[in-house]
Amino acid sequence: MRTMLYGIGAMGLSMLFSGIAHSASLRVSPTSLEMIAPGSAGVLTLSNEAKRPINVQIRIFRWTQVDGVEQLVPTNDVVVSPPSTTLAGAKEYAVRVVRVTKKPVAGEESYRVLVDELPDPSRKRAGTVALVVRYSIPVFFKQEDASPPKVSWGVVRSKGTLMLTARNAGDTRLRLADVQLNQAGRILGNRKGLVGYVLGESSMQWPIGPGKSVSPGPAALKAQSDFGPLDADVAISGR
Repeated sequence: MRTMLYGIGAMGLSMLFSGIAHSASLRVSPTSLEMIAPGSAGVLTLSNEAKRPINVQIRIFRWTQVDGVEQLVPTNDVVVSPPSTTLAGAKEYAVRVVRVTKKPVAGEESYRVLVDELPDPSRKRAGTVALVVRYSIPVFFKQEDASPPKVSWGVVRSKGTLMLTARNAGDTRLRLADVQLNQAGRILGNRKGLVGYVLGESSMQWPIGPGKSVSPGPAALKAQSDFGPLDADVAISGR
């Protein structure tokens, strides 16, 4: 079974509500984990900011990007302990993330831990629905000598939308935020905050702006990455 990624950022939130909703009380830190071989374990801290207990489910998936599409795939190579728990009010709880496979890490392996605060049926009242919160935490296991990201960029016009494309020939991921695309002094696209990741030896794409009245040709990409400001010349193609 394959499960599509619920949000690419360091934290994914899924909220379903109508009428009056109860406030979410679960917090998770840190927002990402990285273990460098031979390191094979990390810890997430779950915090319950409410006075009442809450039920939490924790799962881990292998995270891949295939033809520019994010996917989460069930895995037995890495486990979380415990997979579920009840957090007492105003308490913290440690969750261990452990790589249990004996196969050596090749380059960098990417996973996501999904932490769900489960609704409490006993608190349901007419006209209200409990707020359901999901955190999606990136987890990386990396070789010490893994090569840095080596990304080639492009922009494609597709069905009236400008798509920023990224192909990463390096072993490790690149985190992208605060993207701006300019052409001849004109801003064609602008996205604030986290845009997403392009994983090692993978390709990814994101919508960056409307594609109408945009001419094919050179453009300038400006963004923020794990390594600081990013500036790249890109070519706009497509119809």
